Amino acid sequence: MGMFDGILGGIVGAEMATTVNHLIEQHGGVAGIVSQLQQNGLGNTVKSWVGTGPNQPVSTDQLHQALGADTVAKLAAKVGLNPQDLLAKLTQALPAAIDKLTPGGVLPKT
Repeated sequence: MGMFDGILGGIVGAEMATTVNHLIEQHGGVAGIVSQLQQNGLGNTVKSWVGTGPNQPVSTDQLHQALGADTVAKLAAKVGLNPQDLLAKLTQALPAAIDKLTPGGVLPKT
């Protein structure tokens, strides 16, 4: 069980908690995945997830582009989903996870 699994399990479901946790850890933590997404065209969208207001939606195409085809393919293979199914689930799970892991709109130090 990863360090965020317990926190995320109730929010995004146990199935996606491990997947989101792996993605976050692969990027060096919450700040790392936020930075990756911001640098790849999702700046305002990710800012809404971190902030205290409503979360802006993200499309599967936007998420695919921001994460990169290689990352998506490897993660999909790891969890036994095709890339499109994984992306569809991540469009719901990732915003909720980042929102929950940034209480008060503040990125964690670690």
